[in-house]
Amino acid sequence: MFRHIYNYRPDESSMKSRFHRPAMTIRDYGKMPFVVDIEDITKRNTNFRTALWTGNFLQLTLMSIGVGENIGWEMHPDVDQFLRIEEGRGVIVMGKAEGAADFQENVEDDSAIIIPAGMWHNLYNTGREPLKLYSIYAPPNHPFGTTHPTKKDAMEENYRYRLWR
Repeated sequence: MFRHIYNYRPDESSMKSRFHRPAMTIRDYGKMPFVVDIEDITKRNTNFRTALWTGNFLQLTLMSIGVGENIGWEMHPDVDQFLRIEEGRGVIVMGKAEGAADFQENVEDDSAIIIPAGMWHNLYNTGREPLKLYSIYAPPNHPFGTTHPTKKDAMEENYRYRLWR
């Protein structure tokens, strides 16, 4: 059982800077307490999509969108989504029907994007480098441990996932 520790004061020897930690392996650490340098691990991710933490009510994924590529039109009927751009430039589009955007905004490093459940959306990389971002889904949108090296892998897996879901 977890106990709250009040008035806890760590000694300086136990407070190591995040910059002195070895690089964390990129995998799903779900359902355990978790602390990460989100900017570093997002920029290091080279997969189209990798689940980094999957819980019962929340999921954190990392994404790398290639130059000239996009996520693809998608809509999550029961899932709210938060995106944060850590590196690169792009355009987010949203609308009430697939391919029919009535919202468009340029995004870049440090942009935060909120996508309400039921909203069709797509994110395009318009820059000259991979678009690096993380996404928070509530509730989770992908199975625990999801890794899609490429967009093609993601599309194939999403098709299979929807068949048994």
